[in-house]
Amino acid sequence: MQEKLFVTPEYTTAEEIKRVRKQLGLTQKEFAQLVNCSKPTIERWERSKDMINGPVCLLLKMLEKYPEYVENVRLPEKKFPIRLYYMHQQTICTVIDVNEMKREVKIQNYTENLMFRAFGREEQPDYQMYEEFLKSRCFPESRDKMKLILKDLDLPFYDPFMIIEKTEGRMAEDDFWIRIER
Repeated sequence: MQEKLFVTPEYTTAEEIKRVRKQLGLTQKEFAQLVNCSKPTIERWERSKDMINGPVCLLLKMLEKYPEYVENVRLPEKKFPIRLYYMHQQTICTVIDVNEMKREVKIQNYTENLMFRAFGREEQPDYQMYEEFLKSRCFPESRDKMKLILKDLDLPFYDPFMIIEKTEGRMAEDDFWIRIER
């Protein structure tokens, strides 16, 4: 028998999954999104008479010990017409909500690492900072043969937001990119 190195539970039960989910105030669908599985999986777990094992056992213990984590990863309600997700590989670093008509910007950071945040240390960027951020994720306006690049992107003129819609703000030297939701 292999020596046990951790005191993590070997299995969990339907009752425990249901109890933790309800303690967190989540529906089955919300809980499924949180633990990155399907709603039918949660339904099956909560009906099961068998022992349930796998990573969900550790995850339940962690959520039970740190229930505030759920609020730390919850997306804020979308109040503005445009939402940008500033991503590092597949991880959301900053959510940026924008009202272009009123020139308003609201952000929510999902990382403590200032180098991974869209606006670094700034927690309440203004619209001008937002425009500078967009420009930083595009090729420079003064770039040689810019008109050819715009033609390749099928854009009539240089506009950082429109460029990011086409390129996702991807740059050759990093793993950051931007997903836009309208």
